[in-house]
Amino acid sequence: MLNNRPARLSAISAVCVLLAGCGGLGSGNGSGSSASEGVIEPVTIWDALRKSDANTNVQVNKYIWKASLDVLNFLPVESVDPFSGVISTGYGRPPGGGRAYRATILVNDPALEARSLNVAMQTRSGPVSAATARAVEDAILARARQLRIADGRL
Repeated sequence: MLNNRPARLSAISAVCVLLAGCGGLGSGNGSGSSASEGVIEPVTIWDALRKSDANTNVQVNKYIWKASLDVLNFLPVESVDPFSGVISTGYGRPPGGGRAYRATILVNDPALEARSLNVAMQTRSGPVSAATARAVEDAILARARQLRIADGRL
């Protein structure tokens, strides 16, 4: 058999060079920045992943945040980042349920509204149905409203 390792390495190197050349720095040539609208969009994948200011945080709704943890309390929390609004859980079984689930929750707005919440759930065999994810989102939002009413800040 022929050894194709050098050919593979050169192909991978060529792809890396091509991908590196795809993202420019957006010098006003319409390649990703729209300063005329007051919004500057990321130009490359690295710009999108890099925070421009370490003190810039996503504001999250504290009621949705707490409600997410309350409703999904049967799932073991793996990571929590209140600065980006992400809660990641491991697999867990709901009380009385047989199937194990895991979830990633994104709280990305300070408003107590459905658009502030994104829930992605999956089982060991793949993603759950849209109806199941919607039911979990509805339960979280209902609990968040209960928490807000109990807080007395209407």
